[in-house]
Amino acid sequence: MKIIHVVGARPNFMKVAPIMREMSKAPKIFKQFLVHTGQHYDESMSGVFFNEIGLPKPDINLNIGSGTHAWQTAQIMIRLERMLQNYSPDWVFVVGDVNSTLAAALVCSKLDIKVAHVEAGLRSFDRSMPEEINRILTDQISDILFTTCDEANKNLLREGIRSEKISFVGNVMIDCLVYLLPKAKKRWHVIHQNLKIKEYILVTLHRPSNVDNPDTLEEAMTALSLISKEIPVVFPLHPRTRKQMIDVKKWQAKNSQLHLLKPMGYLDFLSLEMHARMVLTDSGGVQEETSYLGIPCLTIRPNTERRVTIIHGTNQLVENNCEAIIGSIKNILNIKHKISNKKMLPFWDGKAAGRIVKIMKELA
Repeated sequence: MKIIHVVGARPNFMKVAPIMREMSKAPKIFKQFLVHTGQHYDESMSGVFFNEIGLPKPDINLNIGSGTHAWQTAQIMIRLERMLQNYSPDWVFVVGDVNSTLAAALVCSKLDIKVAHVEAGLRSFDRSMPEEINRILTDQISDILFTTCDEANKNLLREGIRSEKISFVGNVMIDCLVYLLPKAKKRWHVIHQNLKIKEYILVTLHRPSNVDNPDTLEEAMTALSLISKEIPVVFPLHPRTRKQMIDVKKWQAKNSQLHLLKPMGYLDFLSLEMHARMVLTDSGGVQEETSYLGIPCLTIRPNTERRVTIIHGTNQLVENNCEAIIGSIKNILNIKHKISNKKMLPFWDGKAAGRIVKIMKELA
């Protein structure tokens, strides 16, 4: 069975790595190829991740780069079509909800190539989010849909997807986390020595709704600057966020406990995440990771497609204004213990990739 995995952005790399690792155990059944669309083109956000998570060097890099959603999606489709015609795969694996995911699924539907969507069925119910459109359309044209939670199954059934196309396998992002936890733990000593802090808040913000508008970014940064007077704040800056933050030194000068850092590799970030008092984020993957780790999470968004993390009790939504952010942070800091993660979400156990590969073997 010839399989092509399509990745384009950082979360994709982490979700594909466990699947490729598991398929590589059956080389007589699976012949795999990895295609990187180049949607994330910054080395600190792309190349370094391949090395850290054990993902092989891509067989093909389309080198698309940045652009508008329409331009980027169109360019990926044009270049993927030629490549897929040359390779003639039996299945194409797409993951998550980025432009590369939708572009690959659309091309495959036109070429009559079967598509497997990993992390299917997640819904924020906010169609102003480009990712929501990507998720819905990809699910409608995929041949098999691998889901992370029961709510995702219900979403797909409600949208008319046949039950026989849906397989609840668990969360491959947690597979990657579990695999890398031992390596991340070894990084803590050096990180701790460099930062010289014990208790801290970890922050990651990159979504356009939070960082592209100067006023909105100012609200978040003012809140972080004020709260850092009570507890250190560690904030590795995404390239997009750093670009929008015109005067980084201005914020650092206000309080020495506000640590604005360069982008980090996954292992260093995971090490920081494991030891954080709490995490403030707008990332979908971080919401999932903190749920597994039992770290309180505040998500600066009006909604989330990872609603299971809110039901699980590890995650809360917060409005992006200074007062709301500070109030929510203080509420969590007043709780003196970390959240227990003993009640693990079903199939968030580091074995999701194994379930996926077992299903694919039956289809071989």
